[in-house]
Amino acid sequence: MSPRSASVNEELRRRSRDRLLQATVDLVGERGYEATTLGDIADRAGSARGLVSYYFSGKRQLFQSAVHRLMHLTLEEALERAPRTTDGRERLARAIDAILGLAVDRPVLMRAHMAGILQAEGFVQCPEQQRLAFLLRDTVERYGSQDVDADYPLLRALLMGAVFAVALPGVPMPLARLRAELFQRYGLDWGLGFPPGREQPGGKSDNGTDQSSQPVERSK
Repeated sequence: MSPRSASVNEELRRRSRDRLLQATVDLVGERGYEATTLGDIADRAGSARGLVSYYFSGKRQLFQSAVHRLMHLTLEEALERAPRTTDGRERLARAIDAILGLAVDRPVLMRAHMAGILQAEGFVQCPEQQRLAFLLRDTVERYGSQDVDADYPLLRALLMGAVFAVALPGVPMPLARLRAELFQRYGLDWGLGFPPGREQPGGKSDNGTDQSSQPVERSK
C-alpha cells in the first residue's frame, strides 16, 4: 500500500482536531467546564488521549478554540442563510442575532466561555478565533464602516457584553431589550435579521409570550 499523500494526512488531522473541538462543546454544554476532563473529551471524540496535548497546550486553549469554532460556524451559517444577501445592514443584523442566539441556546457553554476570557490569560489566539474575527470584520466593513480597525473591536465588545447579560445566572437581561439596544446603536430596522426565539416588535414571541421588553425609542 502506498503511503498517504500530504494532503490526505492534513485532512485527517483536521477531522481529528474538529472531533475534539465538537466533543468539547458538547460535553461542557452538558456538564460544565470544571466537570469535563481532557480524558472525557478524548473518549467522546473517539481519539487517543495523547492527541489532545498534540493539538492543544491545555484544557483552556481547547475550550476557547472549541467555542470560537462554534461561534464561527454559527455566524457563517446565519450570514449565508437563505435568502442570501450582500446588504451590509442585513448581514450585521444577522450577526447580532446569531451571537445572541448562542447565549440563549447554550447558556452553560457561553457562561463558561465568558468566565474563561475574563481570567488573566484572556483570549487564546487560535485558527478558530481568527476565522471568527475575519467574519466579524468583514461584516463591519460591509455595513459601511470607515474605520474597521476601530469599529470591529467595538462590535466584538458589545456582543460580548450582550452575551454576558443574557447568560448571567439569576438576573439575565431580557433578550428583546438587548437586541433593541444593539439595533438602535447601529440604526438597524427591527425586522432585519433572524431574531432568537423569533421575537416580534414589542417584545412578543410568535406564541404571544411577553418578553418583558420593547424596542427602545431612538433618542432625538
